Amino acid sequence: MYFNKINIWFLFSLLVSIFVAIPIVTVFTSFFEDTSNYYQILKDTFLFEYIFNSLILLVGVLVLTFFIGTSTAYLVSFYKFPLSNFFKWALILSFAVPPYIYAYSLTAFFENYGTLYSILKNVFGEANYNKNIPKFDGLIGAVLSLSFSLFAYVYILSRASFQYQSQNLIDLGRNLGFSKMKSFYSLILPAARPAIVAGLSLVAMETLAEFGAVDFFSINTLTTGIYNSWITFDDLAFSNRISFFLLLFIFAVFILENLSRKKARYHSSTKGGFKQKEKIQLSGAKAFYAFSFCFVVFFLSFLFPLSQMLYWTLKFPENLFDIPVITLTLNTLYLVLLSSLVLITFSLISNYGNRVSKNKTLNALSTLSISGYAIPGVILAVAFITFIAWFDDNVVKALGFLSVKKIFIGSILGLVLVYFIRFYSLAFNGIKSGYEKINISVDESSYLLGYSKKKTFMNIHIPFLRKSLLFVGILISLEIIRELPITLILRPFNFETFATTAYISASEDLLEAAAVPSLFLILIASFFIMLTSKYILRDNEQ
Repeated sequence: MYFNKINIWFLFSLLVSIFVAIPIVTVFTSFFEDTSNYYQILKDTFLFEYIFNSLILLVGVLVLTFFIGTSTAYLVSFYKFPLSNFFKWALILSFAVPPYIYAYSLTAFFENYGTLYSILKNVFGEANYNKNIPKFDGLIGAVLSLSFSLFAYVYILSRASFQYQSQNLIDLGRNLGFSKMKSFYSLILPAARPAIVAGLSLVAMETLAEFGAVDFFSINTLTTGIYNSWITFDDLAFSNRISFFLLLFIFAVFILENLSRKKARYHSSTKGGFKQKEKIQLSGAKAFYAFSFCFVVFFLSFLFPLSQMLYWTLKFPENLFDIPVITLTLNTLYLVLLSSLVLITFSLISNYGNRVSKNKTLNALSTLSISGYAIPGVILAVAFITFIAWFDDNVVKALGFLSVKKIFIGSILGLVLVYFIRFYSLAFNGIKSGYEKINISVDESSYLLGYSKKKTFMNIHIPFLRKSLLFVGILISLEIIRELPITLILRPFNFETFATTAYISASEDLLEAAAVPSLFLILIASFFIMLTSKYILRDNEQ
């Protein structure tokens, strides 16, 4: 009885955290393994360049995503202007475009004799336009590609937090004589801090783990060093060593943020009641500026890469008949639905387990486990394969059971398990952001009324978190649709998705052929967003 009533939530959260942390622990322990001569070569040549480029890329993406994400979320949450209801969901469509597809589009449009050159030539006639066309390559191209693909992390979580803010907060700023801008920086933005930090943390880990875009732009980062040490030099130990430094950086960010926040509270106080905020109607120049800013962001983040992929598809229509669209669609959706259900269920229970147990060891282990998002997918896949091989050789065979390698390697089960490890951070942080809004006094009141922990979880927390769960479901689904290295390594034989099909074409220098699966990938993700946006982004007002 004691076990059932007291320890079940703690034990469940502990087991989930341990499972997710296994590959991360592998990375840490591999730091002390011997490496090849590649370590000394890299240390004497390009290691500083890798670190410098990674930091510049990270800072640039964080600054740009923070500005774009919070600005657009603030505009659509607090103001009415032409097409504001359209932009509130349309801005999420940027999630449908992976950074590497955006990089292809950016380069194809601005390169010599590219799409922009063709447009200028058809409109203005023959001329040497190449010298006047800007070139977005290198770090600038990578920052733009990642920022316009990832800013929706910050936008979605920020807007969700803004929607919970009471009109009382706005009235407070007015009573203090604050301008709208000062109220935004002094009251509204700080109140949304947990959601914004969660979004920026996801952006940071995604940026550090990105390979496709930085490799396309030939930028030497720590991620390319990880890939090169494993693929080119067959030195997985050194790959784990570089991943170790990435994890240290992520931990430092988490610790600094938690220390700076201390005991600050971000949930809405029940004193005085919650007052639905009233959106301000903009007109004239202000309405034009708000519309223009949101439209430019929407165009650059979604319409621009979509148009480039569509242009290539129409220019080379024969590529449409070379891919099995129905099979790829079913494979992609199957992985999305199964993985999302598993991730949301376990992350939700783990968050509640952390909340009710209040165990420092469990919190530290949870922090360790959610950092798996910072490790490139290929490293997680190889670490998973290595662990299964070790477990099979040293445990399964010792017990006299049949080999389990085929069950986990090259199977849907193994693929879903590594997806779980890779995206556990996304699910855990997204649900945690929602939990930040629930005052602990709600739990205490529930217990005083005779509710058990299970009944409190099912009848109070889950209904309150339903929007957060839908947000998390969208984020997980879109990440899995776009995921490439894990799917390539662990997918069953002859099991392809749109992402792997696009990669195979691109690896064969057939970028025009890669446009077809890329276009379908974008369209499927966009359809999924539009199908659920009316439930996810619905305002409280009728």
